[in-house]
Amino acid sequence: MDLIGKIESILFVASKPLSTKQLSNAVGVGIEKIEEALETLIMKFNRTESGLHIFYNNGSVQMGTNPDNSEVIEGFVKNEAGGELTKAQLETLTVVAYRGPITRPELEEIRGVNCAVILRNLLIKGLIDENNDEEKLAIVYSISFDALSHIGVTSVHDLPDYDKLSQHENLNIVLKSE
Repeated sequence: MDLIGKIESILFVASKPLSTKQLSNAVGVGIEKIEEALETLIMKFNRTESGLHIFYNNGSVQMGTNPDNSEVIEGFVKNEAGGELTKAQLETLTVVAYRGPITRPELEEIRGVNCAVILRNLLIKGLIDENNDEEKLAIVYSISFDALSHIGVTSVHDLPDYDKLSQHENLNIVLKSE
């Protein structure tokens, strides 16, 4: 895959803006090459007929939806946020509740599947919170106060069988040694 394809893929899966330095480190080329590739991606995506756009500001870049589609996207997100939880969302929320704060890779290790879209939907619904963990140097997810109040508890420790289930072997994270 060429440089432009690599950067496009990274931007597609990234959940937040990335700096040109982060992209440079990820693909192993200089910032000048990153900026050239971004110019190409901007020409490719930032057109009226494109559903996606590249947003580039002060050295940070993110792929997102075309601003011209904001009404359609808002309507979709509103419907998506108001619907019932899927089985996958319930499973993910349960793992986050009993093992949180938890990173996405840790969550995916437990569930065995990519959880990016599920996490996004749970964030939109306000059921989980996203925070930076300085110790893990990563974003961690935990159940939100709104979710706890919907369940009718004031703390994760009040969840049914919390002490037992939070230590359950099926929820253990297998950390790979380096």
